[in-house]
Amino acid sequence: MSSARRGRGGGGGANGVIRPRPRDRGDGGGSMAGRVAVLAFCIVGIWSAYIYQGVLQETLSTKRFGPEARRFEHLAFLNFAQNVVCFVWSFISERPLRPSLPSSEFCCTNAVIKLWLGGSNSAGHAPLWKYWGVSITNTIGPTMGIEALKYISYPAQVLAKSSKMIPGCDIHVCFNVLFNVSDWCSICTVMLMGTLLYGVKYTLPEYLCTFLVAGGVSSFALLKTSSKTIKKLANPNAPLGYALCFLNLAFDGYTNSTQDLIKSRYPKTNPWDIMLGMNLWGTIYNAIIMFAAPLLFSNWPYANGFEAVKFCQDNPEVAWDIFLFCLCGAVGQNFIFLTISRFGSLTNTTITTTRKFMSIVVSSVISGNPLSPKQWGSVVMVFSGLSIQIYLKWKKKKGREHKE
Repeated sequence: MSSARRGRGGGGGANGVIRPRPRDRGDGGGSMAGRVAVLAFCIVGIWSAYIYQGVLQETLSTKRFGPEARRFEHLAFLNFAQNVVCFVWSFISERPLRPSLPSSEFCCTNAVIKLWLGGSNSAGHAPLWKYWGVSITNTIGPTMGIEALKYISYPAQVLAKSSKMIPGCDIHVCFNVLFNVSDWCSICTVMLMGTLLYGVKYTLPEYLCTFLVAGGVSSFALLKTSSKTIKKLANPNAPLGYALCFLNLAFDGYTNSTQDLIKSRYPKTNPWDIMLGMNLWGTIYNAIIMFAAPLLFSNWPYANGFEAVKFCQDNPEVAWDIFLFCLCGAVGQNFIFLTISRFGSLTNTTITTTRKFMSIVVSSVISGNPLSPKQWGSVVMVFSGLSIQIYLKWKKKKGREHKE
């Protein structure tokens, strides 16, 4: 949920961070055994952090707590908590990278002021105030994604959000495909019109990838969900749940593009700079929405932070699950940074894509969300398409390296 650039192959969480650029490494960069060990470490870290985070997210959205068997209805509170934890985490991680920051434990305010203004020794780093605008969409988008779990199952959410990797397609087209199996043809039409009108060229494997992902997502959405899974949802409503997922993707697309722009204007900005800025503003916005607004409006319809805190006080198990959820997001993000810096974004995409598949398997086996054989067929279609896209990216990368 949170998180990192949730674009192509991101893990989750609501921390809104772009990917660091991988360092150029030759074949001799470290022993083969050492690189394999680091890669295995990254895989285990990303899988364990984000799969467990998914389990916690599903538990908080479906389980009934306490003697009164009440649901935790304030799912948006997870994003507020994630913002707070990731802000603290990134602030701690930032200090070794910015030696100009005050070192005294009593100088946190001065350190934040320096980061806010950019600091005299921070040429090339984006000041914190630069993130106020993009953090609005990064606050709204993940909230819609997590609220979708009230209406659709966790496997459906993961699968729907995977469709953002369809090449050459807009979010509204991906949204339309969910409600009419035949509408997957409209995605191919978009690709064809792009070729005819704008000279955009797609290969046959890219069309195949589009067919598999769009067809898989749409067929999964239209197949009947098991009654056991439906009973666990707070308010079963597939169209609304999928709509929230794809609005989440739309906001994420804007967020990612704006983060890229900030990174290009301030080239020395590192991932923890962006993680810090995004989560500082995310904390402020969520605090206003969840704590200030309920005080000003008696009939505030949105999530109420005071009620969420009271629920956690009455049910300490929920508070502990929320803390672990946030910690998984922060730790997983650091594994993503390590993976990209050592092995590149393509390796990270491969790891996180397989992680999504395993999250669906874990949800089906452990969390009790049984999928029918036809639904498993849809899942296989989607991840087959994603695998083809990863292979195409790898092939293009090798081609560029060969020309160089």
